[in-house]
Amino acid sequence: MRAFRMALVASLLAAAPLVAQSPTLAPQGPLTLDDAMRWAWQHGVAASVARLNTDVADARVGQRRADLLPQVSGNVDYSRQTFNLDEFGIPIATGVTEPFDLYHFRLNGSQTLVNLAAMSRVQSASDSSVAARFDAQSVGSNAAAVAGVAYVRVLGIAETIRAREADSAIAADLLAQARQLADAGVSAAIDVTRNEVNLAAVRTQLVVTRNQLARARLDLARALTLPPETPLPLADSLGQEDQALPTDQDSAVAFALDHRPEVLAEQRRTEAVRLSRRAAGQENLPSAGLAGQVQESGQQTDALSGTWVVQVGVSIPIFDGLRRQKRRAEQSARYDAQKLREYDVTQQVDAEARQVVLDLTAAREELVVAQQRLRLADLELKQADERVAAGVAGSVETTNAQRNLVGARDALIQARVSLDIARVNSYRALGIIVPANGL
Repeated sequence: MRAFRMALVASLLAAAPLVAQSPTLAPQGPLTLDDAMRWAWQHGVAASVARLNTDVADARVGQRRADLLPQVSGNVDYSRQTFNLDEFGIPIATGVTEPFDLYHFRLNGSQTLVNLAAMSRVQSASDSSVAARFDAQSVGSNAAAVAGVAYVRVLGIAETIRAREADSAIAADLLAQARQLADAGVSAAIDVTRNEVNLAAVRTQLVVTRNQLARARLDLARALTLPPETPLPLADSLGQEDQALPTDQDSAVAFALDHRPEVLAEQRRTEAVRLSRRAAGQENLPSAGLAGQVQESGQQTDALSGTWVVQVGVSIPIFDGLRRQKRRAEQSARYDAQKLREYDVTQQVDAEARQVVLDLTAAREELVVAQQRLRLADLELKQADERVAAGVAGSVETTNAQRNLVGARDALIQARVSLDIARVNSYRALGIIVPANGL
């Protein structure tokens, strides 16, 4: 016992430095969108828990399979006892014996030969295990999609900051121009005030947007299951198109139904329930088994005698209070309910696949329109600036033109963000968010 305690303490002391010195995992180098999604898949808490649940399901398969494997047990017992010989009714052997010792050493074994219900349960547990793996893929896909959207939002806010910085520079130039014209007596003092208000508004938006960027980075770190202070340099830019994504709804639906883990999981779960229902029905069938025992017994350990027994038996269920019939009725109801769940998930995946095609199409069209709007807004600001410089217009035109330019830039950024989010949602809806090394 003392040696065991010393070994336990030594193992704890040896493990302690490993726990204390284990480094915190973090992505290395600039992070791409694909890297972020893959990281969330592999290291997210929900995805990790779902993968651990697959281990639970695998263990259940082993438990079911144990019903078909050999069962071996042994026992040793010692007793000190007396016998009442009068119980046996033998005239020459009467009275109670003197106390004596009795030793037994037994080894028991059994093996199932035929049990169709147990075989079906093993198959059902195996399908449930596969369904659990698909469930883990589904959870990982959702985690990856959340991280992808958080990544895109960081890109969008960072792009907005650059736009506000450019707007601040333009507003400062317009203010300087208004002051020159006011000093020359060409324009009124209100034009200067109007441009000062415009510059202050743009700078306020810049401050607010910088705060939004800091918060978005915290959201991204959370989605990646990383400490909030982890530096996350981003490598991608907004509006990257993926030409491999489908543009036809029917082809998108067909692909999604073949690849979405939710559909595959429900199909496996339906098969598992069907096998459970079959197993409940097979409980009415006979089963066969083999059993044996080897025993050494005697009054002294150095004078034991051996005996053995081998038996083959067939068990025939006759009546158990209708328990088997009710169990089959329960499994039939479970099967019908599972078929409905499978149908519902299939319809949901169908709708999501069609929606992402619509979203991608709309995002692409929105991007084209936003690009045209930005070009026109930039042209409007140039023409307004020329009119003010020529003295044929006031600062109202330049102020309005700059506001239109700000709106056009925001619309273009939002269009790029919408396109990237639609791309991320397409990966999830089509079932193609998979890390390089799989599950």
